[in-house]
Amino acid sequence: MTSALITGATAGIGAAFARRLAADGHDVVLVARDVERLREQATELHDRHGVEAEVLPADLAEDAGIAAVEARLSDPKRPVDLLVNNAGFGNKGRFLEVGMADELRMLKVHCEAVLRLTAAATASMRERRRGGVVNVASVAAFVPRGTYGASKAWVVQFTQGAARDLAGSGVRLMALCPGFVRTEFHQRAGMGTDNIPGWMWLDADKVVADALADLARGRTLSVPDPRYKALMGVVKLAPRGLLGGVTSRAGRKFGPK
Repeated sequence: MTSALITGATAGIGAAFARRLAADGHDVVLVARDVERLREQATELHDRHGVEAEVLPADLAEDAGIAAVEARLSDPKRPVDLLVNNAGFGNKGRFLEVGMADELRMLKVHCEAVLRLTAAATASMRERRRGGVVNVASVAAFVPRGTYGASKAWVVQFTQGAARDLAGSGVRLMALCPGFVRTEFHQRAGMGTDNIPGWMWLDADKVVADALADLARGRTLSVPDPRYKALMGVVKLAPRGLLGGVTSRAGRKFGPK
């Protein structure tokens, strides 16, 4: 792979992907809303690693923003070999406490943007018979967790289904499902994190390293860290009603990402 496009690239898991891929010698296309942060990040990656770092400001909650990234992914003169759909956010509050406009904005970013950008990227990749897509979901996909968990569950199901459909084409797709990661995610959503046990926190750089290793192995689902793999095993055995009560109480204060 020679070029990677990362959405939500200025912070958290997206920034960790950009750092790792640039360090590995890949040119990067950085997508986010904050132009100044994008430019600072691009300069740092270029100066440190000697790669080309392109800036693409776009709001994926808007049609124009999604279309701009689609166009970049479809440009045959500047092929993208790895797409990381990382952009996302959380809403604080129970169902009906969160405004409908905010709920729909979440679905636009988590589902519609992921669908459209994955389609744009893989269409070009299939013609070249090589490429990869990492769609960042969450362990919240596996528990009842309102619109956030539902949208991430869609990401997992969509990614694994598309991976099956494109099997043998040279294009790999994988859903990445981390647990709690130390990023700006909770702060931006106004969510407290004081009650989250220290052992549940993951490091973004380690999450990315695990994800890229799983992608190289051909996996379509990546749950980083043995602790969360064990927790997901417990989740499969626990009654759905019990999980719903626990995640509803916990998730309104802090949401996994």
